[in-house]
Amino acid sequence: MAEGIRLVAGLGNIGHEYVRTRHNAGFWFADVLAEELGATFANEARFFGDVARAGSVRIVKPTTYMNLSGRAVGALARFYGIEPAQILVVHDELDLHPGDAKLKLGGGVAGHNGLKDIRAQLGTPDFWRLRLGIAHPRDTATPARAVVDYVLGVPTVDEQRAIDDAIGRGLAVWPSLARGEFERAMLELHSQRKDRS
Repeated sequence: MAEGIRLVAGLGNIGHEYVRTRHNAGFWFADVLAEELGATFANEARFFGDVARAGSVRIVKPTTYMNLSGRAVGALARFYGIEPAQILVVHDELDLHPGDAKLKLGGGVAGHNGLKDIRAQLGTPDFWRLRLGIAHPRDTATPARAVVDYVLGVPTVDEQRAIDDAIGRGLAVWPSLARGEFERAMLELHSQRKDRS
């Protein structure tokens, strides 16, 4: 059996003005996971983020803003000897609808600056991603709205409910991820959404 996830990085932007924005979906997941595991965040400047520890697992919310998320992930991975395949990065995903959650290992970054910086810091794209759908502005009633304005906007009540549901389903497969049962986690997560649609 493969080694499980040892580092979870929830991506987002620090600051009160960003707390409820779509781009902070990764932070939302990190908060829920830490609470579930009974872990508490504390700022660790040497790791460029707020870090919580639960046994051998560390959860980080980078405090560098989204575009430099790799600083935190890279620093923690190097210090604790964590391999890229033991890292789960949780982030908002424009190409999925709210309520959708997908797991994958590696792949491109699709213009996501947080993922781009993590790839640069790790020297590889081969880390796990939990992609939380937020939809693309072209799919909304205001298709002309710029992507930046959209991701830094607040979800509607229905969108928020759907995203929270996806976070809950991501949390449900965490035990499998922690054990390194990645195929099982993907099957559980992806079939859950199919069952509901």
